[in-house]
Amino acid sequence: MAIVDVVVIPVGTEGPSVSEYIADIQLILEKHKETGKIDFQLTPMNTLIEGDLKDLFEVIQEIHESPFNKGLDRVCTNIRIDDRRDKSRKMNEKLESVNKHLNK
Repeated sequence: MAIVDVVVIPVGTEGPSVSEYIADIQLILEKHKETGKIDFQLTPMNTLIEGDLKDLFEVIQEIHESPFNKGLDRVCTNIRIDDRRDKSRKMNEKLESVNKHLNK
């Protein structure tokens, strides 16, 4: 299972706020979550998505296209992938592992 840190940056919006575009992306992610293939977590600065890498790439392509579908001519998407293959770890399990060290 891989975890992806993704930031979709709509370029050329009418103002500095991009929350409308991010909300559309969250709806796309909800649709994919309902299939059971991914899970995701919105943060103030990015979105974390976990699942099989093949599924994640499909989802990333769809969310990258979302601002184009609203009429924008440019979108920049940053992706960081954590793909650990020796064991399967979910986002919350990674946090629990760090918290165990903090609570010693």
